[in-house]
Amino acid sequence: MTTSIPPRTPTSADYERAVTHLRAQYAALPPGAPVRLGKRTSNLFRTRAAHDTPRLGVDAFTGVLSVDANARTADVLGMTTYEELVDATLPHGLMPMVVPQLKTITLGGAVTGLGIESSSFRNGLPHESVLEMDVLTGDGEVVTCSPTEHEELFHGFPNSYGTLGYALRLRIELEPIHEFVHLRHVRCADVATAVEVMRSACDEREYDGKGVDFVDGTWFSPSEMYVTLATFADEAQHTPSDYTGAEGIYYRSVQRLRDDWLTTRDYLWRWDTDWFWCSRVFGVQRPLIRRLIPRRYMRSDTWWKLVALEKRYEIKTRWDRWRGRPEREDVVQDVEIPLDRLSDFMDVFAREIPIEPVWFCPLRQRDPDAVWDLYQLDPATLYVNVGFWSTVPLAPGQPDNAHNVRIEQLVEELGGRKSLYSTSFYGEDQFWALYGGPTYERLKKTYDPDSRLLNLYEKCVRRA
Repeated sequence: MTTSIPPRTPTSADYERAVTHLRAQYAALPPGAPVRLGKRTSNLFRTRAAHDTPRLGVDAFTGVLSVDANARTADVLGMTTYEELVDATLPHGLMPMVVPQLKTITLGGAVTGLGIESSSFRNGLPHESVLEMDVLTGDGEVVTCSPTEHEELFHGFPNSYGTLGYALRLRIELEPIHEFVHLRHVRCADVATAVEVMRSACDEREYDGKGVDFVDGTWFSPSEMYVTLATFADEAQHTPSDYTGAEGIYYRSVQRLRDDWLTTRDYLWRWDTDWFWCSRVFGVQRPLIRRLIPRRYMRSDTWWKLVALEKRYEIKTRWDRWRGRPEREDVVQDVEIPLDRLSDFMDVFAREIPIEPVWFCPLRQRDPDAVWDLYQLDPATLYVNVGFWSTVPLAPGQPDNAHNVRIEQLVEELGGRKSLYSTSFYGEDQFWALYGGPTYERLKKTYDPDSRLLNLYEKCVRRA
C-alpha cells in the first residue's frame, strides 16, 4: 500500500514574500533578457536548445495554502505536484476534479499545458476547474485573472505552455470521494465495440445497471482492448490490490481481472508506478529485477530521469547503431479524436504505427459555453484522448519525423486536436490556425510586449 508524503503548508505571508522575491529576481535580470524558470520537475518530451540564460527560482511556490472543505475548493501554489496536492485534499474527503496520471505533474503545468484523466468525461480538463489564478506575466507583473477579471488571459492561458506567464497561485474546485474504487474491465473485440461501451458509460454515467465515475481504456491489439469503468465505493469486496511495487503491474491486471478494487489514492496513481507500461524498456517488469528495486523508486519520475540520461548521452542509441539496428523515431503523443472517428484513427494507427499498448481516455468540455481560445474543443462532441509513447523503426531513407507528421495529418483530417507537450512539426501558418493565432497575438502584445517569454510556436515546434 502506498503511503502519503507530508504536504507542505505555506502561509499566505509565505506566499506574499515569495512573490516579492520573485519580482525582485525578475527586475534584476538584464533589460530585455529572456525569462526562464528553474523548475524541479518536467514532464515535457520536447527536446530543447541549450540556454545559458539565468532562471527564476520558483521552489517557494510549492504547497497547498488552504483547503476549504465546505466550499470544496483549495488554494494551491503553481509548482505544487499533484502528489502533494492529493495528499493535502484526501484527508478532507476531497480530490481535484481531474488528477493527471503522473505524480510529478504540477498544477500550474497541467493548466498552462493540458492534463487529462478518467474523470474527464464529466469534469473536462484541469483548467476547467480553476476559479482564479495569479499569473506572473511576461512584463514582470503579477495579475489575478478569473472569468470576470483579466478574463481574456484566463481563457487564453491553457495550452500557452508558459509563453504568456506562469501560474503562481490557483484556486481550484474539488469533488468528494469515497474510500475505495471498484473497477470493471470490459473486454472488447474491436474498436467499434469499445466506442459503444464508452459512449454508453459516458452519456448515461452508468453501465450494466451500475453507476460510473471514471472511464478509460487500454488497447493491446485490433482484437483485444478493454474499457475500464470505475465507481467510487465505501467498502471493497476483497483486499484492495496494490500496484505500487513488486506485487503486480496494473496494465497487466486489466487483461487478467474482470473486477478489481483499489483505495482511492492507489487508483489515482495506478498508472504512475510503471509510467503506464513504459517502464518495461528498463527491464523492471521482470519479476526478479522488480523485486530488487526499492518501492520508493517505483514511480514515473525514476523512469523519466533514466530517459533524460539516455537523451543526453545516447548510450542505447549508440549501442543499437553499433549493432546495425535501424534508426528509431520517438513517437510520444497524446491526441484528442472525436469518439465517432476513433475507429478510423485506430485502423490507420494499427497499420502504420507499430506501438502497443495504447491508452484511451474519453473527455468532454465541462462548460459548453466556455471558450478556451488556444485549445478549442467542440462542446457537443465526446472526444477520446489516444495516448501512445514509444519509438518506432525507420525504413531506409524515411525522414526521421515521418510517423509524427503522419499522425498530425490524420488528427487534422479527423477533426481532432493534438497536445503540445511533445514534439510537433506543423508549419507556422497551420500551427496558428489550429492554436488560436489571433487571440494569442493579442495576449502576447498585452502581457508580454517585449517578448521576454518564448513564442508558443518557437517553444513547441522550433523547440527553442
